[in-house]
Amino acid sequence: MAPANTKEIYGSLVFNEHVMKERLPAATYRSLKATVQKGQPLDIELANVVASVMRDWAMEKGATHYTHWFQPLTGITSEKHDSFVSPMKDGTAIMEFSGKELVRGEPDASSFPSGGLRAVAEARGYTTWDPSSYAFVKDGTLCVPTAFCSWNGEALDKKTPLLRSMKVVSDQACRILRLFGKDIAHVDVTVGPEQEYFLIKKEDYERREDLILTGRTLFGAMPAKGQELEEHYFGALRPEVSAFMKHLDEELWKLGVAAKTKHNEVAPCQHELAPIFDRCNVAVDHNLLTMELMKKLAPQHGLVCLLHEKPFEGVNGSGKHDNWSLSAPGLNLLDPGDTPRDNLQFLIFFAAVIKAVDEYQDLLRMSIASAGNEHRLGGNEAPPAIVSVFVGDELNAILDAIASDSEYVAPQAVKIDLGVDVLPKFAKDNTDRNRTSPFAFTGNKFEFRMPGSSSNISDANTVLNTAVAKELMGYADELERAQDFDSAVIALVKRTIRDHKRVIFNGNGYTKEWEAEAARRGLACEPAASDALAAMIAPKNLELFAKMGVLSETEARSRYEVKLEHYAKLRHIEAVTMMEITRRQLVPATLAYMTALANGIAAKQAACPGISCKAEEKALRQLTNYTDAMSDAADRLEAQVEAAEAVPTAQAQGRARAYHDQVLPAMNALRAAADAAEAICGQEYWPLPSYSSMLYYV
Repeated sequence: MAPANTKEIYGSLVFNEHVMKERLPAATYRSLKATVQKGQPLDIELANVVASVMRDWAMEKGATHYTHWFQPLTGITSEKHDSFVSPMKDGTAIMEFSGKELVRGEPDASSFPSGGLRAVAEARGYTTWDPSSYAFVKDGTLCVPTAFCSWNGEALDKKTPLLRSMKVVSDQACRILRLFGKDIAHVDVTVGPEQEYFLIKKEDYERREDLILTGRTLFGAMPAKGQELEEHYFGALRPEVSAFMKHLDEELWKLGVAAKTKHNEVAPCQHELAPIFDRCNVAVDHNLLTMELMKKLAPQHGLVCLLHEKPFEGVNGSGKHDNWSLSAPGLNLLDPGDTPRDNLQFLIFFAAVIKAVDEYQDLLRMSIASAGNEHRLGGNEAPPAIVSVFVGDELNAILDAIASDSEYVAPQAVKIDLGVDVLPKFAKDNTDRNRTSPFAFTGNKFEFRMPGSSSNISDANTVLNTAVAKELMGYADELERAQDFDSAVIALVKRTIRDHKRVIFNGNGYTKEWEAEAARRGLACEPAASDALAAMIAPKNLELFAKMGVLSETEARSRYEVKLEHYAKLRHIEAVTMMEITRRQLVPATLAYMTALANGIAAKQAACPGISCKAEEKALRQLTNYTDAMSDAADRLEAQVEAAEAVPTAQAQGRARAYHDQVLPAMNALRAAADAAEAICGQEYWPLPSYSSMLYYV
C-alpha cells in the first residue's frame, strides 16, 4: 500500500467546519455555528440547506446511503442505512436527503436493551442529530452522529446523558469564571482516551472458540516467559504490526481522528494508540470509530484485534486511560497560571474535582464496572478497585500547607505566586506518574485510569462531568454571596482540602496495606462489578443525576438494570463456552493422548518385558487425575449455571451476584484443572493454540 499524503487525506471523509464554511451559504454557516456553540434551535429551513449540501458532498465521496449513527445501551454503535434514491414515475430516480431526514430518524427501539424503558410492543424510538459532532462517510454511507431517545423522550443511549452532563458542567464553570472577571460563554470538557489492545495471529484466533465467543482466553497455561523481562514495552514493532498501525492511522486520519501516538505496551502482543485531545462527545465518537476500525483492519494484515480487558491471564490487561480536563478559549482550567488571580482560579477548579471524586467515588467506580474490567483491576499495572486521587508529592505538600496555614517553600526554581501570604508558591507540573493510581493529576489534566479497553467512555465522563458540575454549582452559590471574593475562595479551598483529604493517596495502590488504610479512611472498595453497580441507584446518586438534569430516576434505574443483565449474560456465555470446549475438545484430547501413552506402555512391555515405563505411567496417572478433575469441574459449573439461571430475571442483582459468587469460582476451578492438563498433554494433541504460540509469534 502506497504511503498517503497525511495533509491531503486528513479529514477528507468528514463534513467538518472547513467543508461547511466552503460549501454552505454564509448565513447558513453562521446559523449552524450558533446552533453548535450556543445551543440555539435548528430551523427546518436551515436543516434543509445543510442536508442538501451534505448529500452532494457525501455522494462525491462515493456515498449512496445515509445512516443515523448512535450509541444504544449496548455500549457499541448502531446504524440503519437508507439510500438517497427516490424513484420517479418515469422509471428514473433522483437522490434526496431532506432536513427532516438529517435531523430526525426513527429506528426500532424495542430490540435494544432498555432496562424497562421500552417494552417489546413499544418499538418507537427517535434519533436526533448531534451537530457538534461532524458527519462523516464510512463504507459508502453518510454517517450522522445522533442521540437516541424513546417516544416518551427518555434517553435510550449513552450520548444523551453525556451531552447533558457537558452542558451542565459548562454552565457551572462559566459561573465561576465570571466571578474571576472572565466573560466566557462556554467551557468544553476535553478528553483524550489512550486505547490499549492486543494483536494476535488470525490463524490462532480462529482455533480458539473462547476468543471468538467471549473475547478472552478461558483456558491457557502460563508460558515459561511472560512479561517479566519488560522487553516489549516501547520495543521495535513487528513488521505486520507496523503495517497495521500505518493502515489504521491513515483510515483514522481520513475520518478526522487525530491519532497521534502508537507503541508497544508492556505485555507481549499488546499495543497502544493515543489521540490528541478533543471535545468530550467527539472524543467518545472517535474512540468508538477507532475500536471499530481496529477490529475491521487487523484481519487484512493476518491479525485479529482483541479489545477485551483481560484476554490473557498472567500479563497486563488493557485499559483506556481517560485524560480529562476543562478548557475555554485560550484557557486550560486545570493548568496553574502565571498570576495570583489565575492560580486562585486553578485551585478552585482543582478543589472541585477532588471533592467530586471523594463525594462520588462509588459512582465513578460504578461507571467503569464490567465483567471484563473485573478481571483487570488490581494487578499487572491496572489500578485497584479503590478510587483515590494521585497529586504528586509536591502538590500534596502544598495542599497540606494550605489546609494548615503553614509555610511551604517549593524546592524548584520556577515558582507560582498565589499572591496571598497564607498560600505557598509552587512549581508548575511538578508531578511524577503513578501507574497504580485510579485518578491521577498529571500537570494540567486528570488521568482516569480505571476504564476498560472495550468500554464506551461515555459513562465514565458523564459521571465525572456531573459530579464536578454539582461541586462547581455549590462553589458558585457560595462565592456569589461573598463580600470579599479572594478570601472566600481561599476559605473554600481550605475547607475542601480539609474535608476531602482522605481521597488523596500517592503510594502503591497494589498493597494490602493500602486496602486496610483505604478502609480506615472510609473509602469504598467493591472488587465485584455486580456489587459496584448498585451505586447507580444509591439515593444520593439518583439525587445528583436528577438535580443536575442528566438522568431522571427512571433513566438511571434502567441503566442499572441493563448493566446487571449484561454482566450476567456475559458470564453465562463464558461458562457455557467453557463447558463446550472442555467436553468437546479438551477431554477428548487428553483421552486420545492417554490412549497413546497406554498403547506405548503395552508395546514397550511386549517388546521388552520388565522394561521401565515409569515416565509414561507417571504422565498417565497425572493426566487421568486432571481429566477427571476437568470432567467433574465441568459438571459442577453446569450445576452452578443452572442455579444462577433459576434466579428470576426480575431479580437482576441476585442473578448477577450468583454469577459472580458461584459461577465464576466454578469457572476458575475448571480452568485450573484444564491448564494443569495442558502442561502435561502432548503438544500435538492439545487442540488450543498455547499462550507461547499466541504471544510470541514470528
